[in-house]
Amino acid sequence: MRWAADAVAAMREGARLRLDYSAQSLWRVDRMIEGIRQEGAPYAAVESVLRGFGAYAGEVIVRQAGAEWWATGGDHWIRTPDGRMWDPIDEARRCFHGDGSLRLLCRDATLAAKTP
Repeated sequence: MRWAADAVAAMREGARLRLDYSAQSLWRVDRMIEGIRQEGAPYAAVESVLRGFGAYAGEVIVRQAGAEWWATGGDHWIRTPDGRMWDPIDEARRCFHGDGSLRLLCRDATLAAKTP
């Protein structure tokens, strides 16, 4: 997804943060979102960055769990092989509001995909 690639490029160039599409890299993304939140940035100013972070987390889930992207009515979801739907873009928004974690979302989605 292009939003994920844009987030990776922006973090590499602007924050000198390397994102490698690993589940471990989501620790860094969660910390980045927390830092943005603590700086008091208004949501409107960081909405596209959060969308990029959510798309990046979604792409991590796709690669780690063998999931696929689904889009309906302008919303983007991840569908894991067990049929469950996950919303990493909304989870990034929740992280910004102090009530979410992209790392934990990835962990849960990956575990769900591996459970028979």
